[in-house]
Amino acid sequence: MKSDVTYDLLIIGGGISACVFASKFLNNNNTKKVGLIEIGRGLGGRSSTRMSKKYKGWKLNHGSPNFNISNSKNNLLLKRYIDELLKNKYIKIDDSDKFFLNEDSNFETIKESEFSCGVNYLSLDSMSDLSKKIIESNNLKEKIDFFFETLIVDMKFNDKEWLLTSKNGDKFKSKYLICSTNLLLHKRSLKILNVNQIPLRKAIPINTDKKIDLILNSLEEQTFIPRLTFLIYTNENYSYKDYYSKKQRYFYLKNNLENKYRFERIIFQLQDNNKLGIVVHSKNAELINSFVSLKDEEVFKQKIITNFNKLFEGNSLVNKLTFDEKISIMKWRASQPSGLAVPLSLQFSSKYRIGFCGDWFEGDGFGRIEGSILSALILEKKIKDVFK
Repeated sequence: MKSDVTYDLLIIGGGISACVFASKFLNNNNTKKVGLIEIGRGLGGRSSTRMSKKYKGWKLNHGSPNFNISNSKNNLLLKRYIDELLKNKYIKIDDSDKFFLNEDSNFETIKESEFSCGVNYLSLDSMSDLSKKIIESNNLKEKIDFFFETLIVDMKFNDKEWLLTSKNGDKFKSKYLICSTNLLLHKRSLKILNVNQIPLRKAIPINTDKKIDLILNSLEEQTFIPRLTFLIYTNENYSYKDYYSKKQRYFYLKNNLENKYRFERIIFQLQDNNKLGIVVHSKNAELINSFVSLKDEEVFKQKIITNFNKLFEGNSLVNKLTFDEKISIMKWRASQPSGLAVPLSLQFSSKYRIGFCGDWFEGDGFGRIEGSILSALILEKKIKDVFK
């Protein structure tokens, strides 16, 4: 990246919040020069899809397989946007089977949970494609320069201009900056980026902007739920015991069962080739630590299949797995925020020309896609006058 190129706006992060913000911003500012910087290989963030290079033909939603909107406060901004996604046929209401497993691995009556509150929606294709469609709407994709597999490690603000430096030494200049990830604001950046000061704090000294001080103080008390995700590529003859034909099927484990088998939820995902992929989520600290310490990954994978088979032993819907099923394992760099949510009033600093959005802001959608979308919509409204 040439350091003599200056953007009107740079967006850090390529998750759904960044994509919603970018699409709304460019609809109103289509002459502005915009760049998007993302550490991953594509758009989606924690709502992304793994298209395996090793196992061809598989597309597994390994983050959020769907998303739920409660909108308990009847926010019209959010309602209009969801209606827009439905009208454009980017999403549909998810009517997949959902089961809650109790201590005996038996089904319980469907109930509200963090995964099913409000109305559940499903991307018509993959979850990564939802982010792509949002940012490509109204032919906006050509208006953005994308920089994938790019990790920002340093930030400076000089003379009303941001200067960002990537791990590879690339330089990015911009008049305004949007952070949809809070990695550069959070103490976990010290270890992940191998730096001795939180990048945003290095760029903006303490007591120079009250909003920046408050947002950094809020994030000091925010933690993240670490997760391992197991992607199981089943053999050709693997199927359900019944004739269920919808795209996805969900099994949620109650706490006692989760502690016993180390799984949080299990999502079956029907592929275009009619094979059945299985995504297993775990936030069990003991399991995560054992994966990190265990040198033989194959032994670890066998433990996963063993626990899966014990969980579904005698189940009327799910067949057991064989030990020659293929498995890949993903450890998330950062996962669902927990603890103190950041107030929406701190979203934008005019003095330092920086805005923030994501699921780490307060509201019913804290820690979920609903919060990601709503905070992006609200931020775009807040900065509209800046670019007139």
